[in-house]
Amino acid sequence: MTLMTRQQYIESLRKLNLNVYMFGERVENPVDHPMIKPSMNSVAMTYEMAQQPEYEDLMTAVSNLTGNKVNRFTHLHQSTEDLVKKVKMQRMLGQKTASCFQRCVGLDAANAIYSTAFEVDQAYGTNYFENFKKYWTMIQENDYTVDGAMTDPKGNRSLGPSEQNDPDMYLRVVERRKDGVVVRGAKVHQTGIVNSHEVVVMPTISLKDKDKDYAIAFSVPSDTEGIIIIYGRQSCDTRKLEEDADIDLGNKNFGGHEALMIFEDVFVPNERIFLNGETDFAGMLVERFAGYHRQSYGGCKVGVGDVLIGAAALAAEYNGAQKASHIKDKLIEMTHLNETIYSCGIACSAEGCPTAAGNYLIDMLLANVCKQNVTRFPYEISRLSEDIAGGLMVTMPSEKDLRDPVLGKYIEKYLQGAAPVPTENRMRILRLIENMTLGTAAVGYRTESMHGAGSPQAQRIMISRQSDLEQKKQLAKNIAGIDDNK
Repeated sequence: MTLMTRQQYIESLRKLNLNVYMFGERVENPVDHPMIKPSMNSVAMTYEMAQQPEYEDLMTAVSNLTGNKVNRFTHLHQSTEDLVKKVKMQRMLGQKTASCFQRCVGLDAANAIYSTAFEVDQAYGTNYFENFKKYWTMIQENDYTVDGAMTDPKGNRSLGPSEQNDPDMYLRVVERRKDGVVVRGAKVHQTGIVNSHEVVVMPTISLKDKDKDYAIAFSVPSDTEGIIIIYGRQSCDTRKLEEDADIDLGNKNFGGHEALMIFEDVFVPNERIFLNGETDFAGMLVERFAGYHRQSYGGCKVGVGDVLIGAAALAAEYNGAQKASHIKDKLIEMTHLNETIYSCGIACSAEGCPTAAGNYLIDMLLANVCKQNVTRFPYEISRLSEDIAGGLMVTMPSEKDLRDPVLGKYIEKYLQGAAPVPTENRMRILRLIENMTLGTAAVGYRTESMHGAGSPQAQRIMISRQSDLEQKKQLAKNIAGIDDNK
């Protein structure tokens, strides 16, 4: 089997024995849990779309490892065309779900590890590249969803991994055996881990020689003994637990999730290790992953932005304000900001180049510019959507009040907008905007836009490194007729 169907994916999750906790209790059945299910539906769309002929070109590719057709979320990029299609695929899925579809981190981790492992082998004669090729062939052939785990808790940010009062603040090797290693630590902000079959783990920062035990990259099944998953809270999340919840959810069918994932002395066999003590390559792996993931935001955040712009336009129409010049101007500005992000995502893809391993890497400078824009523009798009929607978005009564035989008539009467739009439709679009800017989807669209794939300063540091100011200064000297040799 190479491509799973939506239903096969869901059934495959039922076979996992995940150790998931929420609100202090073990979740026995994550697949059907009302708070988790919408996020699972978002991942399921990556399988559903791959089965539809009209999306085959975006959603699938031919594997360089096997020659078989695979889901693009398991593909190792073989050209700039692959990089561009990745961004277009992510935009399309953002449009379909208005949420995070959770397979991007694993895809970006795979491409970063593939090229880095090759170069580690070249330098040290290790076998990481073959390990990873065999592992990733298995992922492609089973069409598994892979969670990418990079971010450590970090403890005291002014101290390095080996300097922490608690050495577990960064995930590390605590025991080395002939057949593998034992690791301990945690990874935070784990997007989609409950919906994933596997997890690929990487270091989170560049490392020094004394941090050898922290220079570890590997994979394990998500239900491996010793892994504990503590499900994260989201704004308005318990609305999903309400009986017959619909309108108040804003986005009933789709969502995302994050979790704290603990590795309590987890054994990793040798064949699943892709970096083990080579501290001088940790920075390369981190930077390549970050670059790929910053590219990803040029697709997924834009697709979600498309939905939010559409919701704002509908809110204006339902309010009877769609012809106002300032409303039109705000929608234009939202579109301009959204397309600017997309332009950067496409640009860093089109300017990509092959690595020594053969897969393609994006243009790192443009990828960082893309993510720098993402740290700002979704916030402004959100602000403008709230401006257009009006205060009723956060003050209107609940769906139960609307359905109440006594109260409902008052809500229908006083919350109506422009005729002939039903009051319920107006409430639905306002709840969608609330969901995306303040509710559960705001995790992926707002705060993740700030901190995901590195906070703003991380991109600014990379932009500074890659901007080649000396070359630009020389260009200016050439034009101005300055000769330093005179």
